[in-house]
Amino acid sequence: GLSHFEAEMGGKWLEILKEIAPGLQHIGIVYNQSIPANVDFLHMARAASGSMAVTIAALDLRDASDIEFVLTQFAQKPNSGLVIAPNPLNSSNDGAIIGLVARLHLPTIYPFGLAAKKGGLVAYGFDAIQQQQGAAAYVDRVLKGEKPADLPVQAPTKYELVINLKTAKALGLNVSLQLQQRADEVIE
Repeated sequence: GLSHFEAEMGGKWLEILKEIAPGLQHIGIVYNQSIPANVDFLHMARAASGSMAVTIAALDLRDASDIEFVLTQFAQKPNSGLVIAPNPLNSSNDGAIIGLVARLHLPTIYPFGLAAKKGGLVAYGFDAIQQQQGAAAYVDRVLKGEKPADLPVQAPTKYELVINLKTAKALGLNVSLQLQQRADEVIE
């Protein structure tokens, strides 16, 4: 099979968000505590937070009706930003989350590039095309007689960084040329 995200992504998302918005002091991890991978992202973000001089808040969302209340409450802290963990609730409500964090002026990083294309500030996640090609290769191997149990789980080897400069400008952020050059896509 294929895995999409390693636990270490929690720290990487924090690092990128802090680089794009260096004034952040409080970062909320929007996650679902019933999803083990989301809990792992939270732990890794907490482990990385000490070296970045930020505090981490666990924002457990289990229902779409909680999104506005939880994020609005968190936004009352000055110098705050968000990491959106990959899970079905966050993905199916990404439009609402993107709109709300824009109104709340919260710098936010997302796990999928599509969020930045929809107006989110920044996204960092696996290359979906590469994952699809990997899945196709696995199907081919199984159809040729290999046993699925004998095939190793493959982690992504290519990640994409997408930055939305229009959103950065609206938030009053200046994205460094260095970070723009590292990005796979810059939306102007």
